[in-house]
Amino acid sequence: MSLLSKSIEEYVAEDDPVRAYDAFIEALDFSQLGIEIDPNKVGNSPYDPKAMLKLLVYGYSYGVRSSRKLERATYHNLSFIWLMGGLQPDHKTIAEYRRNNKRAIKKVLKQCARMCLELDLIAGNVLFVDGTKIRANASACRSHDQGWYEAQLKDIDSRIEQLLQGCEAIDEHEKDLGSLVAMDKELTKSGKLKSAVEAVLSRFKETKSKKINQSDPDCANMRSIHGKHASYNVQCVVDEKIGLIVNAEAVNDATDINQFARQIEQAHEVLQKPCEKACADAGYADTEEFEKIDDKGIDVIVPSQRQALHKGEEPFSKSRFSYDKEQDCYWCPAGQRLNYIGTDRNSGKRHYRIIDRQICHRCEHYGLCTRAKLGRKIIRLAREELKEKLEAKYEQAASQQIYARRKARVEHPFGHIKRNLKTDAFLMRGLQGVGAETSLLATCFNLARMISILGVSGLIGKLSSINAPAVG
Repeated sequence: MSLLSKSIEEYVAEDDPVRAYDAFIEALDFSQLGIEIDPNKVGNSPYDPKAMLKLLVYGYSYGVRSSRKLERATYHNLSFIWLMGGLQPDHKTIAEYRRNNKRAIKKVLKQCARMCLELDLIAGNVLFVDGTKIRANASACRSHDQGWYEAQLKDIDSRIEQLLQGCEAIDEHEKDLGSLVAMDKELTKSGKLKSAVEAVLSRFKETKSKKINQSDPDCANMRSIHGKHASYNVQCVVDEKIGLIVNAEAVNDATDINQFARQIEQAHEVLQKPCEKACADAGYADTEEFEKIDDKGIDVIVPSQRQALHKGEEPFSKSRFSYDKEQDCYWCPAGQRLNYIGTDRNSGKRHYRIIDRQICHRCEHYGLCTRAKLGRKIIRLAREELKEKLEAKYEQAASQQIYARRKARVEHPFGHIKRNLKTDAFLMRGLQGVGAETSLLATCFNLARMISILGVSGLIGKLSSINAPAVG
């Protein structure tokens, strides 16, 4: 028991991490984020946008994401009380702020990354890309095909027709004491449901998806080590220097195969310069994607599926056949020629086959090299030379050293976000909402990493010495 209580400043130590979070939000340029701060605005003043963003960033950093839990923290947690300056918004206000400022919150990570670049915490020379699945705020059981939604629409139309007939009957027989209020409510509810179903049906035409989730139309059913769930694929681009996130995005593609060039280019936009090397695992192995980055003079370090599985070269694998560019043909290990026979229109792959099938049948290696009745066939990719070039680059000692550091750098953020920040599923729905949460989570990782390296006082000192970078 004490006669006089301490001030709130005395309860929050100078090296308390909450002070670093406060300094970071104060360093942001809210006009660049798109959040208006006008102290002279007439009418009932809203809660300070800076204080609300502080609450979200600090709460997410400690796994407190629910608006109700955030509200509770402003009453009972000293660090939250200090951060908010005694403000105690209710959970509806917190949820509404998060919902109304999705676009602005998505830009927080970009400003954070550019601050780190200015503080020389991000070099931007070597970038690592990886993805992980995080569940959506929806159930996989709510994903249905187009036929199911069309059947639902017919049922809704039938129900609306019944309600309208009921309203007419009550108008004629008011003495029957029917409840027009209840029917109007049900009619309104049916009308809203019909609009939602029609919106989903229109998405089938736009996206050509086989199934769309009723709760969150933007998510997709994805497989992970935990089974198949309605999820988003969270992509991260991490800088090599101290492992800070440069760019993070939630996408609804179930695989990483088409993400490599997109993620690297977005990172370049943040860094405002191209990197020197881009590295990822074999899940991103797609020659067309690599070509977009390789054409810019950037070294691509990604293993092919064969290299990732550590499969050795078989005696009669494709690499044992030599390609003659001048004659556009292949020569097999036995010295026989395989001529060009056509190109796949969809994939652009070129097909080559032995001149005479009997040559293969008489060969001593028939059965090992091929068992095809028409003889040995070779398929050449449209960008085969680039594929061979990148495979050779991956085998180099310098590339192996960079690839060995990949896992330690790019897996670290996912572990922190999923375990320390307790993110097993998103709270918001739709790509915009999930994108805002992804930005918050990535920013929280960067701040925790910076505090670990610089310390609270060191980070506050560095933040006070810079101006908030502009973001587009």
